[in-house]
Amino acid sequence: MDRIALVVGATGITGSNLAQELVAQGWKTYGLARHPKIEKSDVFPVKADLLDPEDLMRALETVYPTHIFFSTWMRQDSETANIEVNSRMVRNLLDVLSKKNTVEHVALVTGLKHYLGPFEAYVGAGVFPNTPIREEQPRLQYPNFYYAQEDEIYRAADRDGFTWSIHRPHTVIGHAIGNLMNLGVTLAVYASICKETGKKMLWPGSEAQWRGLSDVTDSNILAQQLIWAATNKAAKNMAFNIVNGDVFRWNWMWGRIAQYFGVESEGFNGTVTPLADQLANESQTWQDIVKKYGLHDHELFELTSPWHTDLDLGRPIEVMVDMANSRKLGFGAYQNTEDSFIKLFEQLRLERVIP
Repeated sequence: MDRIALVVGATGITGSNLAQELVAQGWKTYGLARHPKIEKSDVFPVKADLLDPEDLMRALETVYPTHIFFSTWMRQDSETANIEVNSRMVRNLLDVLSKKNTVEHVALVTGLKHYLGPFEAYVGAGVFPNTPIREEQPRLQYPNFYYAQEDEIYRAADRDGFTWSIHRPHTVIGHAIGNLMNLGVTLAVYASICKETGKKMLWPGSEAQWRGLSDVTDSNILAQQLIWAATNKAAKNMAFNIVNGDVFRWNWMWGRIAQYFGVESEGFNGTVTPLADQLANESQTWQDIVKKYGLHDHELFELTSPWHTDLDLGRPIEVMVDMANSRKLGFGAYQNTEDSFIKLFEQLRLERVIP
């Protein structure tokens, strides 16, 4: 118990799965969130508002973490607002904990927008990198809240003497309810609606994503890398890409997902059909499904994040990444991506989230 973890964003895909892995490895683990509905009893919940320093001080009064894992953000209406709010959350937390002088390492989870630009640039306005995307690529000229969060960590590390690591997953596949960026659960709910209504699963994204190579990040692989970097001296003060380790094309994976749910699928037909449009009028359909199959009573848009799935699948280029930094240091974890999806779907069925 000499390692005490504070997982910030403990109810999200990344944070909840990381907290479980930390507990399994014997860490004393605190889970911080605005509404910490943490089911695992071995994770100590911390209810706090990262934008309120006084609230943070009260909430963390008896918490003395050695390792911080920061895996949350708040979506704003513009990248300028994203920068202001999300950098302030990091700054407030590190300033409050600075007085305790117990922090040895801070890990920050960001993502591929580091290389591709913010949401405003996602739809093709930007100049995109060659793939596979490499960790050596410099920052873009676009304003980006990921950069601002990193800078807050660098500033605090210089002040307080802790080490740091930055982790850049691709789309994260894992279990979480009510998460803003949840492609796996979104596709599971969409496929379930298609099956119930007799519709085909229509590919919602671009031709480039349909035909190009891609990869994703299983939440467990991400948790493994976070803990590995936090406890490996050679991995200190570095940035790491993190994906499953395999690649696929959506023109194969889309059919495999449809096959799992027993529905027909249709690929790119020259027209983008966003999930946001396909699901816009399906709230009552989902409530009917919930009632018919005795599922947990979650609203459609509590479970799904079609806007984010559309951004991921609508990119105008193929996206896959290189993991040179961690591979060279011996991190060799691997996860088959089809298995990641199926494991998630089975868990959702077991928990009566989908029929």
